[in-house]
Amino acid sequence: MKIAVAIKQVPLRDSALRVNTARTWIDEDNLSFEINEPDAYALEEALQLREKHGGEVIVISAGPARVSQTIREALAKGADRGIHVESSSADTLGIAASLAAALKPESPDLILTGLQSDDLGYGQTGVILAELLDLPSSTIIMRVEIQPLDQPSKVRVKRELEDGWFQHIEMPLPAVLTIQSGLNKLRYATLMGIKKAKTKEIRRLSASDVGVAAGSHSISLQRVYLPERTKQTQLFEGAGAAAKLVEKLKFEARVL
Repeated sequence: MKIAVAIKQVPLRDSALRVNTARTWIDEDNLSFEINEPDAYALEEALQLREKHGGEVIVISAGPARVSQTIREALAKGADRGIHVESSSADTLGIAASLAAALKPESPDLILTGLQSDDLGYGQTGVILAELLDLPSSTIIMRVEIQPLDQPSKVRVKRELEDGWFQHIEMPLPAVLTIQSGLNKLRYATLMGIKKAKTKEIRRLSASDVGVAAGSHSISLQRVYLPERTKQTQLFEGAGAAAKLVEKLKFEARVL
């Protein structure tokens, strides 16, 4: 099987985030970056499927030059090769269009993504990618079963619904799945894996290489605001004080 995993590079979880001087996004100059945690679960599922069915795992990511560091991290964990689409696009449609164009000639049997990103959390890249590639898709996946084992042609998945309910779906391959976080226990990169990652291929593609013109799909953030810290004190006096306090706690604070 050929399995492609779309991953994203996001700021380190414990990073101190500051708004940039233009107030259009966070200041990235002194930040450290890592693989998006939901995508790490998608990668782990891909590696386990390869161990069962054979084949290869390709990781693909779109973004600036620093993204290659995160692709190397995925290669160190066991992915076979990487594709880096050098892109400045930050919106879901632009990213999905770049990934779709780069993956089309690869013809993977299965494409996995994380459920959403830790930074923007749109949760749309996987489903838009499936639409652009005209492939069946399913989201919030809790289990993946490739059938039959000897010559995979379909996938049976268990997806999470609301209120403790689950849904079982069978789809033909190729397909696109967005993986729920916590599906598997994540593995660490071994010393041998880190050494091997240095020799594994990362194919670099520009926006023109994949036929997606810069700025053809774009949204712009006009302004980013930090939450304002405010203090307010209300005093309730007299006979109706208790009733007023209960009303505030119930309808404004919503703690009752």
